[in-house]
Amino acid sequence: MNSLLLTGGRVIDPANNFDSIADVLILDGKISAIGKNLSAPHDVEIFDATGRIVSPGLIDLHVHFREPGQTAKENIATGTAAAARGGFTSVVCMPNTSPAIDNAGTVALIHERAREQGVVNVFVTGAITKNIAGEELAPIGGLKKAGVVAITDDGHCIQNNELMRRACEYAKMFDLPVFDHCQDYSLVTDGVMHEGYWSTALGLRGWPAAGEEMIVARNILLAELTGAKIHCQHLSAARSVELIREAKKRGVPISGEACPHHFTLTDAAIAGSEKFWADDGKEILSTQNSKFKIQNSVPEWPSYDTNFKMNPPLRSAKDREAILEGLADGTIEILCSDHAPHCDYEKEVEFDYAPFGITGLETELALSLMQLVHTKRISLADLIAKFTVNPARLLNLAKGTLAVGADADVTVFDPNAEWVFNREDSASKSKNNPFFGWKLKGKAAATIVAGKIVWSEQNELVAV
Repeated sequence: MNSLLLTGGRVIDPANNFDSIADVLILDGKISAIGKNLSAPHDVEIFDATGRIVSPGLIDLHVHFREPGQTAKENIATGTAAAARGGFTSVVCMPNTSPAIDNAGTVALIHERAREQGVVNVFVTGAITKNIAGEELAPIGGLKKAGVVAITDDGHCIQNNELMRRACEYAKMFDLPVFDHCQDYSLVTDGVMHEGYWSTALGLRGWPAAGEEMIVARNILLAELTGAKIHCQHLSAARSVELIREAKKRGVPISGEACPHHFTLTDAAIAGSEKFWADDGKEILSTQNSKFKIQNSVPEWPSYDTNFKMNPPLRSAKDREAILEGLADGTIEILCSDHAPHCDYEKEVEFDYAPFGITGLETELALSLMQLVHTKRISLADLIAKFTVNPARLLNLAKGTLAVGADADVTVFDPNAEWVFNREDSASKSKNNPFFGWKLKGKAAATIVAGKIVWSEQNELVAV
């Protein structure tokens, strides 16, 4: 069915500044009415949302579904199932597939697979350069005509500033935002974790924060020069936040996103998977009970757990705090997962050789609630905005709202539900996630796409 009446929930729609206990009536896949004590035709299904939050469908604008070419890790069917389980009604796929999404034919293939196998809305980004090689521009106009919502070489970063400038000029012509994976290769070289106390203590090659900050500064200058909207992906460094904060005050069309792993963990997690550690080697936070402690202790046996290896890497406690502050003051407007699945055998190697990336679609709502809302850093409405109206506006999508007549993409969640994330419960094909076994607070109860319940906790299944 694509007609539904949601009753008794707290409806929060930041796009329309609406926050009240209300019913939501969905007819034929569209929002029909919002109000108290709504009546519905006799054949409309009723969903009791009492005690839960009813919000516009959550949007994750940064996922890797590995299709085409890397489907041993993930595909559109399993990726969208994970998204639905996490409460996400729309996702935006990155183009670093095999082959890369650098032509209209590959865009059409993904759209077709999404229609056939996906349970949530799948939007596609196109590559900035051919084969994401950073050497020659992809046909940006053709990609726009094929239906991409942004361009990016995510997973890689264009090092040629003149080429990046031309890409921004073309993107502005076609009204496409430019997403950038900010990484200066000459500074980062072969680093595998954040350069600092723990990289030295663990004997691992360092990835300096300046390697991100240098490209963020470059992007600010290019956004100012060209007028293109540049969006800095998965911010991790304190100075990156400062640069974007200052640029936005000047009206530069620059924006940024943050991932839960960067504002939940620090680089010290690689030293001991059960604890947070400060730069000076002192334990500062227990992951399980969130009670602050100070102890003079260093883990006797480092974990070197490759599920804590991501790009950009987990950074220092200072960087983590800066990301949280950027989210709280609005400098960082968007939350996302950077869902990056890998096969077990790829991760079960020495830390130096393991690929970067973790899965995140099923944990990002809970981790964001725990770090931002339950700690009273931001309001629940602000959190929902970072998952709905803000990414929708950046991408010019007709999503992220519960306005009458809008697509009936709705997420129902309980911000206080306590649960444990177990490996066997994940819908993703890959299991490279550092949060298995964690006690989490906040969970999706139902995911509704175009008026159809595609996942609910009541039956624990994904409807195709």
